[in-house]
Amino acid sequence: MPFNSKNWIMFDDKLGREFESLRHNRKDPDPWLALFLDNSVPIDVSAKAALLRGNDSYSRRFFLPACRPVIFVFFIFVQILRRFFQSWPNSPKLLHDLIHWGLKTFATPDANYLILRHFQVGTEILNFIKDNAPVDNDKINTVPLRPTTLADLKDNVFLQHDLNVYNFIIDLSNALMEQDKEIQPAESINFDSISNEPFEFEAFPDGPLNFVDIQTAIEFYTPVYALLLSRHDFVRAANSLQLDETFAVYIAKILGTDYHMSFVQNHHPMVPLSPFQAGFRLMMHGYDAEALHGYLRYLKKEQERDLSKKKTPQDMAQEQENKAAVVSSA
Repeated sequence: MPFNSKNWIMFDDKLGREFESLRHNRKDPDPWLALFLDNSVPIDVSAKAALLRGNDSYSRRFFLPACRPVIFVFFIFVQILRRFFQSWPNSPKLLHDLIHWGLKTFATPDANYLILRHFQVGTEILNFIKDNAPVDNDKINTVPLRPTTLADLKDNVFLQHDLNVYNFIIDLSNALMEQDKEIQPAESINFDSISNEPFEFEAFPDGPLNFVDIQTAIEFYTPVYALLLSRHDFVRAANSLQLDETFAVYIAKILGTDYHMSFVQNHHPMVPLSPFQAGFRLMMHGYDAEALHGYLRYLKKEQERDLSKKKTPQDMAQEQENKAAVVSSA
């Protein structure tokens, strides 16, 4: 039976109680409790809890370090193969079927939750920029990605995610140039594309083999991604991770503030990094997207709360900066 919003709220509360019930030993403070309670980065509490539980798991602390040498050697083999066969093998369908099977068989519910959630978050961020850019919406064409089950991932979702990123930038840039316009801060920001409610997903497998956390799954799948896509497709996908900065700049222009730029860790897209770093950068990509989405949700709630006060996004961002300054000086 699929989870509905209420199921997810209960699930989120359960995660929160596990952290909040930890006793605070002042001589040995728990690092995950500190990060869970800290709100300096506005990440959704359910996503934060799922990520931190994975960080503290056996899979992340012991299994991943033990497997990293094997993953690295396999990645080197794939890179050597690609020197001679740049377009073979090339099977996106096999790749997505394999990802689906692996996540269903080995990944924890937390990992699967974060992965499906990422596509929902990414779709909302792109739509937010599109809604507030000074161009006609029909000038920007992307495929909305709203998977709610693991089986939905088999529909080329990972590859389409990368295509959406590049197509969005090209369409937006062309439309701005054709109309001789620039993205400018608006007096009224359209937050219609940013949801307030928890995302709804089908119940995830939770059997004895579902022990792999999200970072371990990503590290394993990165060389497989390189093997089952053409060299061109894999390099494009790896380089797309550094475009987080580009989308953060778009949002900064819309909001009229760069406060959220401190959340974004994937930078300088015109200076590509090594593909061997793709696994870690993919983790940071998810982190960047969650932070941006959480910040937009915060601003939307503030706009709804203070609509009668006529506060601008710049005012709300300044208030957030002031709160952060108070916390850091405490």
